[in-house]
Amino acid sequence: MKGLRLSLVRIGAIAGKEWLQIRRDTRSLILALVAPALLIMLFGYALTVDVTNVSIAVLDRDKSALSRKFLEQFSHTEYLRVYRYIDTYDEADRLIDAGDIAMALVLPVGFEKRFKAGKNVEVQLLADGSDSTSATVAMGYVKAIINNFNLSVKSDELKRIGISNVRMPVEIKSRILYNPELQSKNFIIPGLLVLVLAIISALIASLTISREWERGTMETLITTPVRGFEVIAGKLVPYLFIGLFDVIVTLALGYFVFGVPLKGSFTELYLVSLLFLIGTSLLGMMISSATKVQVLSVQVAMVVTYLPSFILSGFIFPIKNMPLVIQGITYLIPAKYLIVLVKGIFLKGVSVTLLWTQIVFLFVFAAVVCAVSVKKLTLRLPEG
Repeated sequence: MKGLRLSLVRIGAIAGKEWLQIRRDTRSLILALVAPALLIMLFGYALTVDVTNVSIAVLDRDKSALSRKFLEQFSHTEYLRVYRYIDTYDEADRLIDAGDIAMALVLPVGFEKRFKAGKNVEVQLLADGSDSTSATVAMGYVKAIINNFNLSVKSDELKRIGISNVRMPVEIKSRILYNPELQSKNFIIPGLLVLVLAIISALIASLTISREWERGTMETLITTPVRGFEVIAGKLVPYLFIGLFDVIVTLALGYFVFGVPLKGSFTELYLVSLLFLIGTSLLGMMISSATKVQVLSVQVAMVVTYLPSFILSGFIFPIKNMPLVIQGITYLIPAKYLIVLVKGIFLKGVSVTLLWTQIVFLFVFAAVVCAVSVKKLTLRLPEG
C-alpha cells in the first residue's frame, strides 16, 4: 500500500512538472487548445462530397420549341447549372479543357422532328472524366432529369388519348435512416473529430520524452527513483486533460456550428474518446522515446497518424472497396474503430454495448502501445 502511494505521488509530481512545461511552451499550448477548433472549422466547410451546382454547357443544334422545353428542365435544379449556350463542339472542348464546365449537353438536329415521328432521339453528353466521382454523380443527375422528362411526355400523350390514370408496375418508396437529408457534413464532421484527435494527441505527446533529452533534463530525471511506467503515466495525464478539452470543443462546434445531431449518449462518446486518446497519446510517447529528437518525433507522428487515419480508417474511402491486403492493414488503425463508435453514437444513437468489439480493439491497442512505450523508455544515460 505504501509503495502504491509513493508511486502515485511520483506520478503526480511528474504530471505537475509536465503541465508546467506545457504552460511555458506557448506554441505547443496553442497547438493543443486552438488547432483542433481551427481544423474542424476549416475541414468542416472545405471538405464535402456533395456534388451540387455542376456547370454544364448546352449545344442546341435543333433550336425548336420542344428542344427549348426539354432544356428548361435543367434550369430548376440545385444540382446542375447551365453555364453557357454554345454553338460548336470546339467550344465545348475548350470549356471542358479550361475547367469551366464539367459536362456539355448536345441536342441533335431533328430533335423535335424525330420525336413527333415516334422515333427515339439520342442526346449526347460529354463529361470531364478527370474527376471520375463527380462526373459519375453529375451524369446520374442528367439521366434522372431526362427520365422525368420522358415520363412527363408519355403521361401527356396518354392523357390526350383519354388515359388519365396510369399505374406504374413497380413503385419505390424510400426511407433514409440516420441522415435523411443525405448531407455529407453529418458523416464528415464525426470523422473529422476522430482525425483531429488522432493528429493532435499523438503530435503533442510526441514532444514529451524527446524534449527531455534535448534540454538535458532527462539526466536529472534518471537520478531520481522514478520508474518507467511512472514517467509514462505522469506525462500522459496532462495530455489526456487537454485531449478531453479538445473533445468538448470539437463536439460543440459540430453540434452548434454545423448542426450535426448527437442522438446518442454524450457520456459514452466522451468515454470512448478518452480510451482513444490514451492509445494515441501513448503512441506519440512511444515515438518520442524511440527518436529522442523533437523534429523527428513530430515528423514520424504525422506520418503514422495523419495518413493512415485519413486513408485507411473508412473516414472517406470505404474499406470494403480496398484490396484484401490493405483491408488487413486497416485493423491496425485505431481511428477505424473510433469512427465506427462515433458515427454509431452520433448519428444512430447506438449504445456502446452493441459496439463492444470496437472498444475491445481500442483497449488492446492502448495496452500494447503502453507496454512498448514503457519498454522503449530508457532511464539510463547513453553510452559514450
